[in-house]
Amino acid sequence: MCGAHAQVLSAAELSVGLRLAGVTRSDVRAALWDERSLVKTFGPRGTVHLLPTRDLPMWTGALSALPRPRSPFAEDVRLTDAQTEQVLAAIADALDDAALTVDELTAAVVERAGSWAGDLVMPAFQGWWPRWRQALALAGTRGVLCFGPDRGRNVTYTSPRRWLPDLVPQPAGPAVDGLLRSYLRAYGPVSPQHLATWLSTRPTWAAERLGGLGAEVEQVEVEGVVGWQLAADEVPARGPTGVRLLPYFDAYVVAGQPRQRLFRGAAAQRALSPTGQAGNFPVLLVDGTVAGVWHLARSGRRATLTVEPLVDLSARRRRLLDAEAARVGEVLEAAVSLAVGPVTVGGHA
Repeated sequence: MCGAHAQVLSAAELSVGLRLAGVTRSDVRAALWDERSLVKTFGPRGTVHLLPTRDLPMWTGALSALPRPRSPFAEDVRLTDAQTEQVLAAIADALDDAALTVDELTAAVVERAGSWAGDLVMPAFQGWWPRWRQALALAGTRGVLCFGPDRGRNVTYTSPRRWLPDLVPQPAGPAVDGLLRSYLRAYGPVSPQHLATWLSTRPTWAAERLGGLGAEVEQVEVEGVVGWQLAADEVPARGPTGVRLLPYFDAYVVAGQPRQRLFRGAAAQRALSPTGQAGNFPVLLVDGTVAGVWHLARSGRRATLTVEPLVDLSARRRRLLDAEAARVGEVLEAAVSLAVGPVTVGGHA
């Protein structure tokens, strides 16, 4: 997967659980908070991910090596390079042996870096955030911050060294190459533009780095589309088969490219946002492509899973869907009842 999206943690638990035989959300939570073999932190594009703890040196080294994007804030709002380093140092010191809410972390950063770090200058929903929060995701990619266990309804942040005490980011070159290999193994063949989109970086940089892998990669053509893949991988003789249910922000639909092949026809209208963003809807996959959406209504240990297909389901596919819904219930530790709605197009029956 090369990381599981965890903007919605319950969806990340399902993403991981569905890919492993016999695993439930309790197992994922134990891996995250007890065994600490998983860590919740900021991954590609500054989005929240679950990552294998053992891979943190690669991730932090690679993401720190990406070209820094231009700040979207006005000059009197943005952090200078020197201020950014002060904030990162303050975060690292404050979280060394603590799990703090964002308000507690704000107070700690202001105490260590200065009052300017707490200036309420960042537009945020119906209010303002303090200046230092521009560096929040960067602190994750630099390896000085990750998520701790929630405290009631409040998110907490802590040090990833509580997961990996000897954490040192890998040097940029080996780290980036390692991340590209993982990405290609999961999603190849890809174009430089696909890689650039996934990392939110420049296509020219992505092309240079893919080419820098030398004989490890090769260009192949699949259904008229040319892309890079690991030379040791083979293009399957036929496409995927079967029926799958994927949750919000599942990595398969977020990273899968070309997007128009994955979301064909009515699927693009129903399962993508108006701006073309994937992941905002849990999706039904039929033979590897999006063929509907689904939603879950849960009450205690029981849940109703309603699927809205965009294609007619044969008897065989319906049996596969029954089995997949049962597996969703196993992961969520709930008794799931399946309901299949009418074929819909554009959200309307």
